[in-house]
Amino acid sequence: MNQKSRELKESGVDVINLTLGEPDFNTPEHIKAAGIKAINDNLSHYPPVAGFPELKKAIAEKLFKDNGLKYAPEQIVVSAGAKHSLANVLQCIVNDGDEVIIPAPYWVSYIELVKLAEGTPVIVEAGVDTKFKITAEQLEACITPKTKAILFNSPSNPTGSVYSREEMEELAAVLEKHPHVLIISDEIYEKINFVGQHVGFAEFDTLKEQTIVINGVSKGYAMTGWRIGYIAAPLAIAKAVTKLQGQYTSGVCAIAQAASVQAFVGDQQCVEDMRVAFNRRRDLVLDTVKDIPGFNVAIPDGAFYIFPDISAYFGKSNGAHAINSSMDMSLYLLEKAHVASVPGSAFGSENCVRFSYAAADDLLVEAFKRVKSALAELK
Repeated sequence: MNQKSRELKESGVDVINLTLGEPDFNTPEHIKAAGIKAINDNLSHYPPVAGFPELKKAIAEKLFKDNGLKYAPEQIVVSAGAKHSLANVLQCIVNDGDEVIIPAPYWVSYIELVKLAEGTPVIVEAGVDTKFKITAEQLEACITPKTKAILFNSPSNPTGSVYSREEMEELAAVLEKHPHVLIISDEIYEKINFVGQHVGFAEFDTLKEQTIVINGVSKGYAMTGWRIGYIAAPLAIAKAVTKLQGQYTSGVCAIAQAASVQAFVGDQQCVEDMRVAFNRRRDLVLDTVKDIPGFNVAIPDGAFYIFPDISAYFGKSNGAHAINSSMDMSLYLLEKAHVASVPGSAFGSENCVRFSYAAADDLLVEAFKRVKSALAELK
């Protein structure tokens, strides 16, 4: 959809692109300055495979300060983005036929990363009525002796859902009974949370040795292009990931690592400013879409997406376009309203469409004005 939107834009069409999963802010100045200094200091040789000691120390301090988690630097591995971290972990822990539980809606790459590791994805579906969050009963029902891991994401892409402490406690009570199940906790949207303190599974003492924390600088610090992610994990897993990464990619860009040190140890006001802006935009979007008939929206508590259930429009048409799927809807909105979205089928949720509100306020207002007008033509 991003490509189609770009092609239309290049042909002169005024397209508002709400597909991209990245902050529209620039990297904060003090972080950029650290990268420039690293270049001027000739930090241009091979870095250690698992990351510079200074960066791993900064990450360990962040985990203790923000999350109350104690990790030694050797339990941390820096990779080329959180996706690389996820891929590394899955390749290290999953064997042919192992099952990996994935709550749906899920981020688009989860399924394929599990398949690349020769694992079997086990999908647990949640809908708009539960704010796209699975229950402890659902989790318990799908754990088998073949279950190797659960791939868990909160705050969530694509839904923006955030599990509360109480909900996490209920899921934790299930996982505590199954110590053979590893928890891959994707917390890349941790800093974009509108409802309070982030809660991760590693914070439960009984689960810490089952949990691999995945995080990075992309979303919270507007550093998507710097490509820095990391894991914090039991030592055996960190060692395995380091060994694998040493053969695949070796260490990550030295300049990006130096900038990331400053992200963690420098002034954090930029993070809060972006979080506040995303919260304001969320409220603006929710206020704008509340009167769109057939738009069933669960209020997102984090990230920067809304994920409305648009199945009320299935079977409708404006004469030229029939809507029978989320892809039909995304294509229709692109062609008719010139607003680009992502079909929910990409995230395992056929009834929904994802819109990113990582865009300027005026563009968001105009985009959903166009969406409302286009949907009004469907009968």
